[in-house]
Amino acid sequence: MLKQNRSFGWIFSFLMVSVLFLSSCASKKEVVYFQNTGSFETIVDKNSFTPKFKVDDLVSIHVSTLNSEASAPFNLFRGAAEGGIRPEQVDYLIDKEGEIDFPVIGKIKISGFSADEVRNLLRDRLSEYLKDPIINIRLKNFTVTVLGEVNRPGTYPVNGERITILEALGFAGDLTVKGIRENVMVIRDFDGTKVYTRVDLTKKEAMSSPVFYLTQNDVVYVEPNQSAITASSLDNRATIAVSIASILITSTVLLITRN
Repeated sequence: MLKQNRSFGWIFSFLMVSVLFLSSCASKKEVVYFQNTGSFETIVDKNSFTPKFKVDDLVSIHVSTLNSEASAPFNLFRGAAEGGIRPEQVDYLIDKEGEIDFPVIGKIKISGFSADEVRNLLRDRLSEYLKDPIINIRLKNFTVTVLGEVNRPGTYPVNGERITILEALGFAGDLTVKGIRENVMVIRDFDGTKVYTRVDLTKKEAMSSPVFYLTQNDVVYVEPNQSAITASSLDNRATIAVSIASILITSTVLLITRN
C-alpha cells in the first residue's frame, strides 16, 4: 500500500509541476497602450493620410445631373426596372493596368489616385458632355485582415473610406495578453509590391506611423510573446507527459494487482 501511495504521489507532483510551467503572466509594461502619454496631453493629428485606389479594387461610380437623360449613358445598370424593383448598378473593377473602362469615355487610369482626384479627372473628361455633373465614388471591397495573438482573428469589412489600426484591432476583440504590442506588423500590398511595416502600440508615436491608417486589404499581424511560444512548446510536452503518466499509472495498477 505504501508503494502504491508513493507511486501516485510522484505522478501527482510531476503533473503539478507541468501545470505550473504552463501558467504564465504578463507585466503591465507589456500590455498597456501609449505608455508615454501625459495627463491632458493634446496631440494634433498631422497624419495626412489619403486612401488611394489599387489594382483589383471594386469601385462604384455614379454620375448625375439636373438632366437625368443626359447623364444616363454614363451609368451602367444590369436588369430592367420591373415591379418597382430598381436595376442594379454595375461597379468597376480596376484591371492589372490600373484602369477602368468607363462608358463613352473609355479607358481611364485611376489606380494610385484618391477619390477626389478621380472625381476631378472624370469631371474634366465629362465637361464636353455634361454641365456641372455630380460624381459619387465609393470603394466597395474595403476589407482588413487581423491575425495572430488577437481574440477574434479574421477579415473584416470597412464601411468608411479609412480605418485606423486601433479600430481594426477592436474588430478583432483586441490583443490577447500574450500579443507583442511593441512590434505589430502591417503587410500592405500596392499593385503587387508588398511593404512590411512595424509599429509600437505602447508609444504615442504610433499615431504618426504611415500604417496607423490602414488601406484596403491590409493585413495586421500580432506576434506571440515568449510566454506564448513557451506555453505552446509546453503544451506539446504536457501532452507527452500525460501520456507517460497514464502509462505509469496503468503499469502501477497492474503491478499492484499482480502482487
